[in-house]
Amino acid sequence: MAHVLAGGYHGPPQLTVARGFTEWTFDPWMLGLILLLGAAYLVGFYRLRGRAASEQGASERGAAEVWPWTRVVNFGLGLAIIAIATLGSFGTYFSVLFFMRSFQTILLLLLAPLFLALGRPLSMAIAVFPRAGRRLDRAIHSRVARVLTFPAITTLALIAVPFAMYFTTWYTASFHSVAVRELTHLALMTPGFVFFWTLLRVDPVPKAYSYAVSLWITGAEVIGDAFLGLAVIAATNLIGAGYYHALARPWGPSLGTDQILGGGTLWIFGDLVGLPFLVAQLIQFIREDESEAAEIDAELDAREAARDAARAARKAAAIAAEGKPAKSRAAARNATPEADATPEPGATPATSNSQTPPAPADASFSSDPADAEDADLDDPERPWWESDPRFSERFRQL
Repeated sequence: MAHVLAGGYHGPPQLTVARGFTEWTFDPWMLGLILLLGAAYLVGFYRLRGRAASEQGASERGAAEVWPWTRVVNFGLGLAIIAIATLGSFGTYFSVLFFMRSFQTILLLLLAPLFLALGRPLSMAIAVFPRAGRRLDRAIHSRVARVLTFPAITTLALIAVPFAMYFTTWYTASFHSVAVRELTHLALMTPGFVFFWTLLRVDPVPKAYSYAVSLWITGAEVIGDAFLGLAVIAATNLIGAGYYHALARPWGPSLGTDQILGGGTLWIFGDLVGLPFLVAQLIQFIREDESEAAEIDAELDAREAARDAARAARKAAAIAAEGKPAKSRAAARNATPEADATPEPGATPATSNSQTPPAPADASFSSDPADAEDADLDDPERPWWESDPRFSERFRQL
């Protein structure tokens, strides 16, 4: 350490607002990963659109509906955030300033995985490569995947990884080893992607948990970020003190102030990143709700059309029976018990009890389950959604 102190400071120049936007560093491993992911996504995108255009007569609208540009933009934003965090000023100063390392942590742990998940890369892989996609789909729905993606486990991993990084020797090891540095980047992005992938449910997931569970998990993640930031601020010892003393940075905040700024960054910036996640959850919830509503409307329309057709058939049978002899009319009425049992003029209905009215011609008195279901839907005193199992299941969960 004495030798390093005697040698003076050899890091990047003092950080200014201008250098925050213009300073870049070369990280070949992360640059290669960004280019590889971007190229693979674009190839899959144009292959899907080309396939859709050929199947739908070169219809641009039909091709655009197969894979909208918004997904491409989201995935591109995720890659851009990775580039800013590792190749921009955050990658230049992450080993010099504690708070720049904190910004980089939030970008790689939360923000970049959020937009990568919104790009739906798993759905694209399944659609572009059908054979490999079937194996991927089986792996996603396997029992091991369901256990590993249990919300408590994914949330714990999301919180535990940065805790382990900041409060062990892992923190300074990434400054001395290129391999540790690159593995640290991957270790931050992986639990973040799994967390957002399983909760947003825009891609196939091992198990679709309700949005009530998602909100609880999001609250736990926000609390975890706040706890990490407060733990860094309240730490009595400097994190990586030996490394920063040996670095001998002659400019910027003191080491104690720098660590407090970093803890505040982990706390406040980490919670702010949760806002776009909540917005994405709300949008996805609205879309799924609209899709379910459209399916239910179509089903109700089909049921109504079937009931109208059945009523028309019964009325036609009753009208046809009016021109037949009395025995034929009685047989017709017995054959169609749902028809209106209106007595003829001058005829006296035969009843065993004068106080008991004749049974109404309604499906609720029929032994046919389908007629009973129609009667439930036709009951004006009972809302139709109470008899729909999808809505009753949703209400039960809430």
